[in-house]
Amino acid sequence: MEHKRITVNGLDLAYVEAGEGPLALMLHGFDTPHLYRYLLPALAEAGYHAVAPTMRGFAPSQVPPDGSMRLPDLIADANGLHEALGGGSDAVLIGHDWGGFVTWGAAAAAPERWTKVVVNDVPPLEFYDRNSADPGRIERYVHFYFFQMAMADQLVAADNLAYLDWLWEHWTGTVPGYDSTEDRKAMKEGLDTPERLHLGLELYRQNFPAATFGTPQWEMARVLNKLPSQPTLYLHGTEDPVVDAEALADIVAMLPPGSDGAMIEGAGHFLLSEKPEEVNQRILAFLAR
Repeated sequence: MEHKRITVNGLDLAYVEAGEGPLALMLHGFDTPHLYRYLLPALAEAGYHAVAPTMRGFAPSQVPPDGSMRLPDLIADANGLHEALGGGSDAVLIGHDWGGFVTWGAAAAAPERWTKVVVNDVPPLEFYDRNSADPGRIERYVHFYFFQMAMADQLVAADNLAYLDWLWEHWTGTVPGYDSTEDRKAMKEGLDTPERLHLGLELYRQNFPAATFGTPQWEMARVLNKLPSQPTLYLHGTEDPVVDAEALADIVAMLPPGSDGAMIEGAGHFLLSEKPEEVNQRILAFLAR
């Protein structure tokens, strides 16, 4: 694997790549591109130019001068990376967490760029409405509300980002033998300064703003109002409560012909590193169809 840098939309972005062939772009979220350490070499071996960039604002990519972490700009970064990396119409797009939101939007915005789409653990936006008033669901998503507070910058930074350790464990499943130490360390390295941590929290503040979240003026809902027209694979951990088997069936039914989905037993929100062998197998089989 090679570590490189590239300029996209005026930003200097870091990325890791391996292999040659059609572009396979893997987008991370409020976590770390290190989650793709198992999938990236598997894609390269399968004949793809596998690339895992680091999102704007996260180390070692550039901090955006205007401070924007808005979803439209993240979508523009994804499609800009396709252009800058020489991707063709046979490219595939893979996303997790915030990278999943970006993947839904980028694939729908530029269908000519991506032939297939894979999204992990972030369903289409409308599925967040299901059981959203359940107190347990509200408690599970407490970080969405906590991050809106200005004091979160100081509280999350305390004790060597201890809140991020708790958050990772809060969203981890029950896979025997999974050790999150390496993942949590990589996440903290991406948010290694007050400025970068602030921008990480701004993902939530700018895209789930308290004044418009859930109203007709909410920008994110307008940006994600279309689903991809390409065959899409949706994967979700059984211990991540947003989606269950019934919701998964509804998601797949909404997607274009050739789409598929699966629940990954025992995995939480970080299924790419919790159950890498199964996840890799399912993604490679889907792409090979």
